[in-house]
Amino acid sequence: MTKRYPVSPAPGPLEDYATSFDDLFGARAQRHSFRRYLEGLLLPAERNKTLTALANTEPVVGAQRKEAQGLQWFLSESRWDPEEVNERRLKLLLLEEPNTAANDEGVLVIDEHGDRKWGKRTAHVGRQWLANIGKTESGVVSVSSLLADERIYYPVDFEPYTPAHHFEGGKNDPLFRTKLKIASELVEKALERSIAFRAVVADSFYGEDEGFKRSLSELGVGYVMALKPSHAWWHKVGEIGSPYEAAVAAGEGWDDEKRPGEWVKVVRTFRDGHEEAWWALEVDVGPYAPQRERRSVVATTDPKELPEKATWYLVTNLPHPDSSERTKEQSKLEAADLAEIVRLYGLRMWVEQSYKHVKHVLGWSDYQVRSDIAIRRHWQLVCCAFSFCWWANGRSPASLEELAETENEPSAESAGRGKKAAKSILAGDLEGGKGVVGALRNAHAILEGVLREAPTTAAKSAA
Repeated sequence: MTKRYPVSPAPGPLEDYATSFDDLFGARAQRHSFRRYLEGLLLPAERNKTLTALANTEPVVGAQRKEAQGLQWFLSESRWDPEEVNERRLKLLLLEEPNTAANDEGVLVIDEHGDRKWGKRTAHVGRQWLANIGKTESGVVSVSSLLADERIYYPVDFEPYTPAHHFEGGKNDPLFRTKLKIASELVEKALERSIAFRAVVADSFYGEDEGFKRSLSELGVGYVMALKPSHAWWHKVGEIGSPYEAAVAAGEGWDDEKRPGEWVKVVRTFRDGHEEAWWALEVDVGPYAPQRERRSVVATTDPKELPEKATWYLVTNLPHPDSSERTKEQSKLEAADLAEIVRLYGLRMWVEQSYKHVKHVLGWSDYQVRSDIAIRRHWQLVCCAFSFCWWANGRSPASLEELAETENEPSAESAGRGKKAAKSILAGDLEGGKGVVGALRNAHAILEGVLREAPTTAAKSAA
């Protein structure tokens, strides 16, 4: 077997992480670019994550420098499979790191995200609804799955949505896939990997779709998804016809915490230690009931006022603890009380952290490439950079001061051809040295932000 040429090492523990992927890159230039790309992504958020910034060169003028051109080639022309990189990333998190392993108390969050992109030659671009900015614009939309529990979160899979005008047959083309179809495929991929999770969690775009809910039930997967406040069913005039109307009716029976009527108290404990009292209602009218295949739950901070931003209308196929044995046998899913339903949907808020860190801080939309494969590779490298934060967190020294003083001993393979292996100390700030600095410190800053603004921990049992 031909000996592989060494590459310049990445700073600190990033080198150990990058080494885990080396066998997936056939050329020395690919292994080198993989390290440089991750270093650039982990730089402070003030820097854009464009190719010139990742290569530490000047915008526009520096685009012709060999460093930027090398990263351009790495994304667009080189031969490496982003799916193989994703499988290795998930293997490191799910199997080799106990702190990031999945468990059956977590959730698989399904969501989509859009980024403004202009022009007509970029893959997947089109004038479409961009949920994150709340309007129709020219952009690229991706559907993603996110694994989350009270400890951690990280992306599992992602898939770009391609608008119908990219296909010869439009929406009737056999290759065209809706966002809902893509979401179902992402859940199937998670099941194929035997990733443990309690339920699929998603917003009302998915919760309102009968086909998506049916596909999850056919897969034997539990779900807790949102419904729109306007969600309703056919009913006679004068009868309750929606979860909202059921909540309003139950609110009339609410006097105070000591006399809550039909409402059940659920205490949510947040990451910073503070607690909030929420109130949950089991809807028992229309197509929803504790003994039926589908249940609807309303959760709110104020049963009397039902504030818009602090009231959830939910649908789930998880059976009620007191449901009949026949219902439990039919569903084959573990029963969930009101507190558990609220806890599971509360974990969906991790996706908001995903937008702040994976998509914003690490430059999800800063790619300067047009082809499908290049875009996918950029997204995959962003996922690798964020996953490194969790990977390093479980192995880091007790303090950032110790981390900044950690000496990196390059191996014989990573020392560089014809050069003597030299010690390098991870720089603590932008003034600490030349080139890429501060990457590992920024990785911990990202994690600190995640934990500081994290959603709730496990909710206590319903009172």
